[in-house]
Amino acid sequence: MEQTEDPLLQPQPRDDPDDVLFDKNYGVRTIELNRPKKLNSLNGSMARKIIPRLQEWSKSQMANVIIVKGKGRALCAGGDVAALAKQNSEGPEGQQKSKDYFALEYKLDHLIATYSKPYMSFMDGITMGGGVGLSIHAPFRIATENTVFAMPETTIGFFPDVGASFFLPKMDGAMGMYLALTSQTLNGYDCLFHGVATHYIHSAQLPDLESRLGELIFKDYASNEERYRIINNTVEEYVTESELPRPKHSGSVRYAIDHCFGPLFGTLEDVMNALRRMENSKNDDVRSWAAQTIATMEERSPTSMAVTFAQLRHSQRWTIAETFKREHYIASRFMEHPDFIEGVTARLVTKSKERPSWQPAQVSELVEEDVGKFLDFPPRPELTLLNDTAEDYAEYPHAWLGLPREKEILEERKKHETDQQCARAILARHNHKFGVKEKVQEALERRAIDERSRESLLSNVQSENDS
Repeated sequence: MEQTEDPLLQPQPRDDPDDVLFDKNYGVRTIELNRPKKLNSLNGSMARKIIPRLQEWSKSQMANVIIVKGKGRALCAGGDVAALAKQNSEGPEGQQKSKDYFALEYKLDHLIATYSKPYMSFMDGITMGGGVGLSIHAPFRIATENTVFAMPETTIGFFPDVGASFFLPKMDGAMGMYLALTSQTLNGYDCLFHGVATHYIHSAQLPDLESRLGELIFKDYASNEERYRIINNTVEEYVTESELPRPKHSGSVRYAIDHCFGPLFGTLEDVMNALRRMENSKNDDVRSWAAQTIATMEERSPTSMAVTFAQLRHSQRWTIAETFKREHYIASRFMEHPDFIEGVTARLVTKSKERPSWQPAQVSELVEEDVGKFLDFPPRPELTLLNDTAEDYAEYPHAWLGLPREKEILEERKKHETDQQCARAILARHNHKFGVKEKVQEALERRAIDERSRESLLSNVQSENDS
């Protein structure tokens, strides 16, 4: 991983020397975001410090594990979008500065996604937007009781970026699309359940875990997978065994999410219509969820939701490098769109309780050609990545570190006569990892909904589709 003379990495006069703190403890190297009053919102100054340090550590035989964490009650609440909106209001020159910021941020995120050493994020607190970019592509993602995860971009007239185009479509069912369009939050347990986190540990245990990781010694010839297994076993020592609470989105509601936000519907208007039909369900939980979801989406930027919907439908086949290059193009288009300034100003600056003045104001007013311009990618994307020689994968090479995917559970179920036999097989395969039992149980319960209760759940809902 060669150092680069990229002009975006050059220190700037206004860079804060203390907004990121670096430390080492034997084999551990730590990156601590240090803007607690700003919830560690990520800016160019921070990225310009983190990138060269990661490049330096990638070459060091003494650096075994890299940990990113945040001071205060957030890992990172997102990018410093208030500063970007202010720049954009200054015209094309300011918009270019904002585009350059996203280029810098995505270079950092891609560097993390293709990093040559084990990298771990402590998602101990608010982890949103830019904070997700620092976390979600890591092989080890530690959630705690303090974790609050979300991709809130449609709230401010933007789109889920930082590599979300790669991660969200890989979530089970339609959870990725649902989270992207609605900006719903997940707590720490839910992050583990839905694959956002690989482990759940109480925050009081994190200092001890960090110290223990510093003591690990790897053989020079150990492969990355061997190192990951050793680290994984070490992390598992600090997991507090308890009953994993039922996830917020489960059972009939989760079935409804997969129905409304899944591949059955080809446009954003189709999704909204499916939700409206769900308001007629005989299931009280589903009916309440549908009404709340409609109200939530009606507050979001129609352009942001439409672009996000198209983005996640297309991005399922993108590689990790392609993801960041294409997201930079989309982000650049948003810097030229009025909804970004409007959304950031209304939601984060003036904190108005009124719905922002989106342009256009309603989903029904969207013009297909205008939405298409956000995804009309040039043959040669502008963004040049720092680690272009890294393997350009289409699936995370470390996906096995979290809970089993639903696809694995349902495929395993076909091999057994009973749910209990299926559960035992998967538990054994995953070494009885915390959360596996509960995830298998919930997935198989929903399978029963599919088979026995579909008509009751979707009563008065499907008739329009079937006619």
